[in-house]
Amino acid sequence: MENNQSNQVIITSASRKTASARCYLYPGKGRVFINDIPVELIPIEMVRLKIMEPLLLAGDSIISKIDARVYATGGGIMGQADAARMAIAKAIVKYFNNPEIKELYKQYDRTMLAGDPRQTESEKWMRYSARRWRQKAYR
Repeated sequence: MENNQSNQVIITSASRKTASARCYLYPGKGRVFINDIPVELIPIEMVRLKIMEPLLLAGDSIISKIDARVYATGGGIMGQADAARMAIAKAIVKYFNNPEIKELYKQYDRTMLAGDPRQTESEKWMRYSARRWRQKAYR
C-alpha cells in the first residue's frame, strides 16, 4: 500500500519514564538522525540497536523510501532510546497505513506501539527513599 502524497510529513511522539521523543518522518533515502546525529554514529551499540529495531523489522524496501529525524529529551540514554524506538515505530505505521506492519510490531514487542506505563515511585515524607524506613536497633 503506497501513500498518495509525495511530500507528506508524519509527526509522532512517545515517552518512556521521564524521556520523550518526537519523530518527523518524510520521504527520503533511508537516513535516520537522532538529535541531528546519524544513527550509525551513536557510540553505544545497545542504544543503536534498540533505535534501529523498528527499521530492521520493517525491511529494506520500506526503509529506503523514508527519512526520519528524532529529537529525544529528558531521562537517561536507554529511556531516550526506548522513546525514540516507539516514536519511529508509530510514525512508520502511520505513514504506510499498513496493518501488516502494525501486527508485526505488536507480535515482536507490544511496547513498540503501546508503551510502558511504569513510573518510579515518589519518595515519602521522613524517609530516605520511596519505601526505606529508619532502622530500629532497640528490639
